[in-house]
Amino acid sequence: MLEKVIILDFGSQTTQLIARRLRELNVYCEIVPYNKFPENTSNIIGVILSGSPFSVNDSEAFKPDLSSVRGKYPVLGICYGAQYLAYSSGGKVEKGNSREYGRARLTPVDRNDSLMKNLDENVQVWMSHGDTITVLPENFAVVANTKDVEVAAYRIEGEKTWGVQFHPEVYHTEIGMTVLDNFLNICSAKKDWTPASFIETTIDKLKKQLGDDKVILALSGGVDSSVSAVLLNKAIGKNLTCVFVDNGLLRKNEFGKVIDDYKHLGLNVLGIDAKAYFYEKLAGVKEPERKRKIIGKGFIDIFEQEARKLKDVKWLAQGTIYPDVIESLSITGTVIKSHHNVGGLPEKMNLKLVEPLRLLFKDEVRKVGRELGMEEHLIKRHPFPGPGLGVRILGDITPEKVRMLQDADDIFISGLREWDLYDKVWQAGVILLPVNSVGVMGDERTYENAVALRAVTSTDAMTADWAPLPYEFLAKISNEIINKVRGVNRVVYDISSKPPSTIEWE
Repeated sequence: MLEKVIILDFGSQTTQLIARRLRELNVYCEIVPYNKFPENTSNIIGVILSGSPFSVNDSEAFKPDLSSVRGKYPVLGICYGAQYLAYSSGGKVEKGNSREYGRARLTPVDRNDSLMKNLDENVQVWMSHGDTITVLPENFAVVANTKDVEVAAYRIEGEKTWGVQFHPEVYHTEIGMTVLDNFLNICSAKKDWTPASFIETTIDKLKKQLGDDKVILALSGGVDSSVSAVLLNKAIGKNLTCVFVDNGLLRKNEFGKVIDDYKHLGLNVLGIDAKAYFYEKLAGVKEPERKRKIIGKGFIDIFEQEARKLKDVKWLAQGTIYPDVIESLSITGTVIKSHHNVGGLPEKMNLKLVEPLRLLFKDEVRKVGRELGMEEHLIKRHPFPGPGLGVRILGDITPEKVRMLQDADDIFISGLREWDLYDKVWQAGVILLPVNSVGVMGDERTYENAVALRAVTSTDAMTADWAPLPYEFLAKISNEIINKVRGVNRVVYDISSKPPSTIEWE
């Protein structure tokens, strides 16, 4: 059975980074809400407590009973996790005289400590806290400090439990990977979780899960659904039927190109022209979440129709990945945004759901695709939202707006390829704004649409920075869009990062 580390999520913005770092160290891990520890514990080798936006002294802070975790598994508390371990054991956590936000210098106190192995003095770490541990319980021992914080890291005597006030998961902590690797050594982790091992175990799991059942797969043209299709094809072969729906919200000429790609992969693909269906359902709808729900339900309705034609289909497969799941519902139940493949499913669905990539980050999906021998142009394709251009047209959707956006987007994406910039950004696209602006073309005054160019750099879509594209490139693309796309007379460039913004505008 695959060994794993459980990360209890207390609501930190960097919880997902903890998972990313552990997986980079070839150890499988899962994030679960702070109060939802798995019932099946046979393959758990360690537990990490994440940070939190709360203080342990807040009345609304998350305060679970950890008695079933401590002493049974190696435990590492990070920031709030460290403070809560001390607080719940009788220690004191108070507002610090000097808050630490950003870089600090850490010095190990006990170099023989298992968590502090191979750490130099005065190393850079990343802090983000206003509270500090002022009194440690009797069986707690300090193992590292900083100039301003005496208890920067500690261990609990008599059990394999540690707490660190800094964030080892963030890039700015120079020795973060060393600390996490030390913790994994404490857990006696085998560190054998690789793309190849994922493929082997996933195909075996799919064979057992699906048996001789027939599966219909929702293809999108992106890397997630493509890798899902190849994995399922290896597991169940002819029992897989792929459906690629043209919802009228794809990129320009994408339907034909994607169908050709899938034929080269040896997949059985049905192409469905459903543009009129989606345009009718979306007519006059402006609210983003409602648009997502309509598009999501539309996909399911069409898949179920096709499944009935195929007879005896029992499963719907989708390319859901971990960020989709995480963003769709936080631990407090607050929706950030619904994804059509996790948040838009009707309550009563006639097909069971299978999601081979549900626990992978995007870069992990690409590694799996390469291991499967897929072509680079499929693996490197930019992420594209499930609802397609429906969430890049702000406001209501019409065929004419889709035409404008497709033409502008095609110029932008083609330009990125021509300038050798496509592989240097994580995701790019054009957004059609619900505003008109005054312009002059020739001797005539115009009052036409504005579009925004969006290009970001990222590793997993949980955080993203705007891409500093060359001015010369942006000038050329802006000029070309305004000259060639009928109905657009203004182009702007989005320089917002995530957080606080999201990659998509809706």
